[in-house]
Amino acid sequence: MGDLAKDINSKFDNNRVKALLNIIYTANWINSCQNEFFKNYGISPQQYNILRILRGADNALSVQTIKSRMLERSPNATRLMDKLCAKNYIERLPSEQDRRVVKIKITNQGIELLNAIPKNVNKDLLENLSESEAEQLSNLLDKMR
Repeated sequence: MGDLAKDINSKFDNNRVKALLNIIYTANWINSCQNEFFKNYGISPQQYNILRILRGADNALSVQTIKSRMLERSPNATRLMDKLCAKNYIERLPSEQDRRVVKIKITNQGIELLNAIPKNVNKDLLENLSESEAEQLSNLLDKMR
């Protein structure tokens, strides 16, 4: 089992400071694991999130709607979508009524990529937690926010 104090060779003023630093440290660990995992598929975790949002939508979505649904609010969402578009995972659909409006839709190639990625992509990250511990952790994080 991990021990933050040993991992970063530090002591803490109190448990609230330790908890906050542990959240930041763990978030960075999760990001690192996900970056490494998605590298094999040629996309980033943020791009995966965009593709999942689009797959779950009934229709094409505006860039603003996609940004609002992202887990990690990304100021460079447009750049992420540019890269997905270049790989033919998404397509831009200009509005016939207003040229300033562009909708984004996932392509068949994007759906094929998602289908190739295991559905339990994050399972290993939580393997040390029981179902009830995972629920407790989630509830505590909700309470914190």
